[in-house]
Amino acid sequence: MQIGQTIAETIESFLQWLVTSITGRLLLALAVVFVGWYVSGVVVRMLGRPVAQRFERQSLSRTILRTIKIGVILFSVAIAAGILGVGVGNIFLSVTVISAVVGVILAPVIGNYVGGLFVLADQPYEIGDMIEIVDAQQRGFIEDITLRYTKVLTEDNSVLVIPNATIRERDVINYTAEDERTRMTMDMTVTYEGDLAEARRLVVRAARQAEGVIAGGPTIRVGNARYPARPTCQIREYADHGVGLRLRYWVRTPYYASKVQSEIQERIWKELDDADVGIPYPHTHVVFDETSGEARVAMERAEDRVRPDPDVSRRP
Repeated sequence: MQIGQTIAETIESFLQWLVTSITGRLLLALAVVFVGWYVSGVVVRMLGRPVAQRFERQSLSRTILRTIKIGVILFSVAIAAGILGVGVGNIFLSVTVISAVVGVILAPVIGNYVGGLFVLADQPYEIGDMIEIVDAQQRGFIEDITLRYTKVLTEDNSVLVIPNATIRERDVINYTAEDERTRMTMDMTVTYEGDLAEARRLVVRAARQAEGVIAGGPTIRVGNARYPARPTCQIREYADHGVGLRLRYWVRTPYYASKVQSEIQERIWKELDDADVGIPYPHTHVVFDETSGEARVAMERAEDRVRPDPDVSRRP
């Protein structure tokens, strides 16, 4: 009985110490924050599957779960601040200080959050999409979308973090937004002396034989237009050194577009090697005629040339 009373008195004194002393209240506040952080993780794990099922977009479900986690943590921080006797009015000294902080320091951060809201609302890309940043000439996959930034995993296995406030102002090409099939273009030039019809036929055959190229099938719809699925070769222009051709072809996925193009160029080189088709390269011809001016040229026979005496230095 005495032991139980002693334990009760010890617990009571400890609780009184926690409430009254500064050190005790600080420890209690830290414990509340730690519990809030732990509970936030538990809540996110519990709501992860229902939120993912409710919202099909992975970026939106991640943002909602992050918001819930931050909300639980902020709630625990508010309780901890109350334990320490710190009110909201004591945290910020005055309205002037708040305005200065928001205007000078937090303006870029707020801009990123606003940009993140627009990105989530406009849906220009989604996690897993392959995009290209035009001005940076960087291709990669969307790895994560937050309210502050968009994380891109490039083809070089490096991470590109772009603030949402700036990515909205940049030109972004989304290769997998609606359909992974991507139309590619390759320009080349053949000589005027060669067989133009044979050149176009061989170029198309080289593209159809490349791995990853759609060789044929139903037309592919892009908006209200329909394009042939098979490769096509059109006459682009009559240039100074030859006939410009344009090869258009569809690849099943854009992930190895450069590899596919390299294989097509290699096949074209082999196809044209034995055909009556040549690839032009710049030539320079120098022509002299009656409009080129005059040039005086003096000629003399070899025997008329006066050779200097090697012993001239020895003469007196």
